[in-house]
Amino acid sequence: MVRFRKIIFCLVLLPFSLGLAACSSTDSKPEAPPAATATTPDVDKSAGAAPSSATSSSSLEAAQRGESSATPVSSPLKDVYFDFDSYDLRADARATLKANGEWLRSNPGTQVQIEGHCDERGTTEYNLALGSKRAQSVKDYLVTLGTAADRLSTISYGEELPVCPEHNEACWQKNRRARFVIQTAKPTS
Repeated sequence: MVRFRKIIFCLVLLPFSLGLAACSSTDSKPEAPPAATATTPDVDKSAGAAPSSATSSSSLEAAQRGESSATPVSSPLKDVYFDFDSYDLRADARATLKANGEWLRSNPGTQVQIEGHCDERGTTEYNLALGSKRAQSVKDYLVTLGTAADRLSTISYGEELPVCPEHNEACWQKNRRARFVIQTAKPTS
């Protein structure tokens, strides 16, 4: 009888112990999008553009063929970067957006979401508002370049998805960005 109770006890506890082991994690922060290249942007405000977002070749090929995707795909469009506490487009950002606008014109069935991001300084509410203004300023500029406004949507992540987790100016510069994500690609008729 004692042996039977031990077996029952072990059988009851085994699923719980396996479940706890499977659920344990040492990482409590959300995963940040990976940096595309190992190069870092210059902190100098007159410097060129910083690295672009990563591209998923199979997802991108599907988008270019005009196939719809249920999940967002990485974009061939390059990120643009902002100065501290600003949503004004720098000269390097305008040049990048001109190239992005050309890509959008050559892919007329593509819907794009523009993500606004900030560095960690400032309150959560402030950074969400600033990220929204950054995404909107990028959208407005692309519309002036000829991209239809209904193809572009915006979202702000504020400081929540840093591409660089360190606490220094080089990382903060990488985090102050607008990122492009292809939402869907519709066949052109």
